[in-house]
Amino acid sequence: MAEAAARRPERENRAERERTRVPFWRSIRVKYALTYLLAVAAIIAVMNTYPLIMAEDMVFSSKAAALRRQALVIGSALSVSEALTAESAGQTMALLEDVQATRVLVTDGEGRILYDNSTLDNRRDGYALMGEVVAALGGRDVWRLEYRDGAFRGRAAVPVVYRGEILGCVYLYEYDGEQAEILLSIQNNLRNISIVICAAATVLALLFSEALTRSAGRLLAAIRRLRGGEYGHRAVIRGGDEMAQLAGEFNQMAERLQTTEEARRRFVSDASHELKTPLASIRLLTDSILQNDSVDMGTVREFVSDIGDEADRLTRISERLLTLTRLDAGAEREREPVELGAVTARVADMLLPLAKANGIALERKLEPACALLANEDDLYQVAFNLIENAIKYNVPGGRVDVSVFRQEDKVVLSVADTGVGIPAEDMPRIFDRFYRVDKARSRERGGTGLGLSIARDIARLHNGDITAEPNPAGRGTVFYAEFPALTGKGEGQG
Repeated sequence: MAEAAARRPERENRAERERTRVPFWRSIRVKYALTYLLAVAAIIAVMNTYPLIMAEDMVFSSKAAALRRQALVIGSALSVSEALTAESAGQTMALLEDVQATRVLVTDGEGRILYDNSTLDNRRDGYALMGEVVAALGGRDVWRLEYRDGAFRGRAAVPVVYRGEILGCVYLYEYDGEQAEILLSIQNNLRNISIVICAAATVLALLFSEALTRSAGRLLAAIRRLRGGEYGHRAVIRGGDEMAQLAGEFNQMAERLQTTEEARRRFVSDASHELKTPLASIRLLTDSILQNDSVDMGTVREFVSDIGDEADRLTRISERLLTLTRLDAGAEREREPVELGAVTARVADMLLPLAKANGIALERKLEPACALLANEDDLYQVAFNLIENAIKYNVPGGRVDVSVFRQEDKVVLSVADTGVGIPAEDMPRIFDRFYRVDKARSRERGGTGLGLSIARDIARLHNGDITAEPNPAGRGTVFYAEFPALTGKGEGQG
């Protein structure tokens, strides 16, 4: 049974992971990898097309210009006489040694071939049957270049004109496989480079996406464990990127939740203990009355008085718990300009009988012009808690000095007593809820361990704070409640 119970959380966690598992094609890993690969594919596509297009355009332009230039040169050389014959065409072409065209063809005005350095079969009965020749005999310069079957093919034709009369035409044809091989070699190299880049990009995309999803998976697992109540769990993601920063923020949030949860559990435990003690006393006293038939009326009155005291204690604890609940809710207070000295004077007057009953001298020094923007009832409660504690936990014949003064942009309430003081090891915890330095003495004097906590929460709600330190005059403790002073415009600073 114990083994089955121990395995149940593991099965539940596994079931939860299966239920919340993200489909592969919708995962961040796939989306990131596809985005990366699409970007690389677009770059490779541009790299494999743009350079080739530019190279072809450059080749086309240079070859077209060269063919046209050669055709014009030959046409000019042939137009030196009023008659164009096969003999004159052959003699002229013999003189032009730098002609780079694969085929040079010269016709008369009717398209009859006078010179042809090729044996190609695009002729019939000695006539040139090319569209370019017909256009040139019509008086137009024609040139055309194309890339087909792995080679550049260029054609150019110009008329041979003598004194405005068309004597014939010159037709050039060029077949260039070397330039095409160079372009094909470039294309093959680009393709090979692209294959290598694609392979490297795929590997990098997988590695990067794996690293990204691994960090996201760790953070997601940490969130699930935190949601399951493991407030002590922390996400471990190394590095300085956004995921590491997100993990750091998560860890801080988890730490705050852990602190809050520990405080909540401690608060519930302490509250239960504090409520349980007077209830147990009431139950014991009532049982003593009910189960003892021979109890005298004086004892009954004493027991009933004790029950009333315990009921009063329960009432005080309940009221302070409600006060803490309202403070934790952070409800907005109605605020107005309040003189801290006037509120403190009312509290001192209220507690003066208690001080005299305990043999405590209550002295006050309240400076004027110590106003702040606050809720008057809240300030009253802060002053009441601090001064009442100073009286209750003092020694017979002791002294309580209450001061209100202004310090730069703050107003300060100082309450100093000459009691037994607070040990240094207890000083950091005196504002914790239900914490008591001397638990037996606190209960004897009706303390709940909530007064200082309430006072500090109220002070912080008004952008202030409460601190404590040993009394520099000797024995005892000094509490300082500081608040932002009221400015000339009627607004609190801080």
